[in-house]
Amino acid sequence: MFEKSVDELKALGADITTAEIAQQPDLWEDTFQIYADNKAAIEKFLAEANAMGEGRTVVVFTGAGTSDYVGDTCASYLRRAGDTDTYDFKPIATTDIVSAPYDCLRADDPTIVVSFARSGNSPESLAAVQIAKQVVKNVKFLNITCAPEGKLAVESADDPDALTLLIPRANDRGFAMTGSFSCMTLLSTLIFDTASDEQKKAWVDEIAAMGREVIAREDEVAAFLAGDFNRVTYLGSGAFTGLAQEAQLKILELAHGLVATSWDSCMGYRHGPKSFVDDKTLVFVFVNNDPYTRQYDLDILNEIDGDGIAQKTIAIQQDVAPAFEHEAFTFSGHEALPEGYLALPFIMVGQTVSLLNSVRVGNTPDTPSPTGTVNRVVKGVTIHPLA
Repeated sequence: MFEKSVDELKALGADITTAEIAQQPDLWEDTFQIYADNKAAIEKFLAEANAMGEGRTVVVFTGAGTSDYVGDTCASYLRRAGDTDTYDFKPIATTDIVSAPYDCLRADDPTIVVSFARSGNSPESLAAVQIAKQVVKNVKFLNITCAPEGKLAVESADDPDALTLLIPRANDRGFAMTGSFSCMTLLSTLIFDTASDEQKKAWVDEIAAMGREVIAREDEVAAFLAGDFNRVTYLGSGAFTGLAQEAQLKILELAHGLVATSWDSCMGYRHGPKSFVDDKTLVFVFVNNDPYTRQYDLDILNEIDGDGIAQKTIAIQQDVAPAFEHEAFTFSGHEALPEGYLALPFIMVGQTVSLLNSVRVGNTPDTPSPTGTVNRVVKGVTIHPLA
């Protein structure tokens, strides 16, 4: 797909999504520069937020769908790599905040609501901000969005309690969120990771090189899809559990449900969900570089592979010992990366799987919902007033 002409891709209904997957390494480098250019404003905002009250400041990462999975991915990593003496990182979907606010927010907790939004026009994104203002006594808003003209950015422009950071080149035009997911994940990670800026820059340079490697190795990804399969499952541990959910959603969205999907944690999969696997199932596992966690990832890979119940069992991993020794997409020749950054080239593999699979089942990746019942920006949501 990445070597086809624009005309060839247009004939497949895939020119937009293919280009947006491929450009991500460039966007990650842009995102680091956005972080660096806004460093003073970020530090000022966080200092004011930390002065709102005593104790740790709750950081709520929120969004809907793929934007929700941004928080699921980065919060887990930041509970290890962030300043946990100062912050309590919590991923909570906007859909949960809007529908059950008192289950999600505490009035007396000083809170930063970090809103992830591609367009910033989803009704839940806007409502979650208003509800947080109603429920929480001391609250500030960090908006990470890709659309300067979106309502989230526009309506918060004059709010003294809000800081909006824009990643406009990541405002995906295709149906599926690809660059918007990876760039919002990266920017939030850069903001709260306690590593030095020099170290962060080195990690971004490394993942950009790995992302370009995914594009160059498309044939290897295509080989995973060579059989007659109708099910795909993704597994991961830690931050890669959220990543597994995002990867399975990309399969589901781009194939319009023609291929069944599931996701879980590596440890959780045995407790019933493994029943999903049959001889027409591809099982992908994102392998963590943490030596302790990696043992559990390899255990489930070896178990499913040894059972012989799946059509293929595939690791997505770095070349770190011990590695899965059977079918795998392995990144070699790079330093072992922490999961908050490794998630980005890993999801590019998953996005490429979804793109190729969409074309395989005769769907059009750029407009995968032929009936129009599922939309790029959600429709049909009623926001009820909170008394």
